[in-house]
Formats: sequence, structure tokens, C-alpha cells
Amino acid sequence: MQMDDKKVQLLERQREHFNSIAGRYHEGRQASNHRFLKDLMWSDIFSSFQNLKGSHLDVLEPMCGFCDGHDIIRNHLSADINYQGFDYSDAVIESIKKTNPGIQVWQADATKYLPAVDSYDLIILIGGLHHTPLDARGIVRNLVTGLRTGGLFVSYEPTHGNPLFRMVREGIYRNNSLFDEQTERAFPVSELCKLFIDAGLRRELIRYPGLLSYILYYNPDAFPALNIGEKSFVSLLYSFDRLFYKNAMGRALSFATLSVWQKP
Repeated sequence: MQMDDKKVQLLERQREHFNSIAGRYHEGRQASNHRFLKDLMWSDIFSSFQNLKGSHLDVLEPMCGFCDGHDIIRNHLSADINYQGFDYSDAVIESIKKTNPGIQVWQADATKYLPAVDSYDLIILIGGLHHTPLDARGIVRNLVTGLRTGGLFVSYEPTHGNPLFRMVREGIYRNNSLFDEQTERAFPVSELCKLFIDAGLRRELIRYPGLLSYILYYNPDAFPALNIGEKSFVSLLYSFDRLFYKNAMGRALSFATLSVWQKP
């Protein structure tokens, strides 16, 4: 089988898989602890970009899913945004158009999509690249053409900083029906960073939030039994995790990396 044929098959498999679990995914992520954790994390991240607070922003969210990026930017950075998003899942796009008709979204293949040059102040891509690991380099490179000079690319992806955690995640992908082991692959931190460096971006911020609070609350759709305690406990664990967000131990032990990159 030619590589291009294999990529097409994997892409279609991923689309069909996400269509099949979209309802469970969306419902699970309405859990209050999950939403509270995300509020803590994104408020923390965007506190480093006070110069953008309240500014008008043209925003693109590739592989948008249920448009988490739309709410994150509006709630934690600026409500004055012109938002656009696209996803390969036709079921998800149809759902968004019905529930949020004011949001501009469309179906598109991220492996082929090329935005208009200098169209966006901010691109936010949450957990999309690990669904298309064979094409991740090209996706990032193409998307960067749509960023204006000084624009930001916000990335949040599953990663691993040690071989043991890679094995743990691969085992989860094989045995949990919310994931598809044939199409999903998390990145080593260094490989993820290289995608953005090779696309000509400069790193502005990097954090490693995939620690205890992430393990318990970030994927309640896949691990409902871990969703324990109240918001006070979520806050306590998050405060503990923040001690390791910026250091080598956090990088080694984190199951995710959140980074912000700027186009020079």
C-alpha cells in the first residue's frame, strides 16, 4: 500500500471513530470538575498575555471538535473575536451548527487545508495533531501561513516525557473505546516542539499540565471513575501541579504539553 493511500485510510478511520463517540465525548466533558480545571489552567496561561486582553482577535481553530477554543478565548483572553473553526467530523460540524448557529464552522481536512495568508491573530489547536501524527508537520506548516506577523499559535497536545508513560498511554489507547490506537499517537515533547520550530515560530511559553489534576479530571469521558471530589479538591491538586509546570520533572511526568508560539 502506498503511503498516501494509508494516510487516507487512517484519516477516514479517525473520522468514523470520532463520529461514533462524539456524543459520549461531548457529554462527558460537561462534568463540572473538568470544566473547572480547564478554567484554572487557561486563566493561568493567558495571564501571561495581558497585552491581548480585550483586543479584537481574528481566531482560527483547526480540528475544532465542539469549539472549545471559542469559549476559552472569549472567557480568558478577549470577547471581541472573529472566530472560525473547522473539523473533519461531519457529525460534529452538524451538531455545532444546530446548537450554536452563530459560530462560523465548516468541514475540512486539516491535512489539506491552507488558510489565506496573514488572516489570523491567533490559532488555537487543542488535541488535534495527535489524531494525524503522520501529517502533523505539514499541518502546522500550512496553518502558520495564515498567521499574521506577531500572531500566536496556541497548542495543547498529549505528550510523554519518559518511556514508561508512553507505554501506559499506548495501553490505554488499545483498551479504552474512546481512543483509537491505529490513528492516535501522542508526541515526545521534543518532537512536538520541533513541529513549531521547523515552521518558523518562536516559543513564547511552555507548560506541562498533564499531572495529577489532568489524570483525574481532564478526560472524564474516558475515565469517569477518576472524577472524584469537589472543586476544592480540584483546586488543591492543580495548585500542587503548578509547582512542576515549568520544570524538568514536570516535563518528564506530564501526559500533556501546552505551548504558545509566535510568528516573528
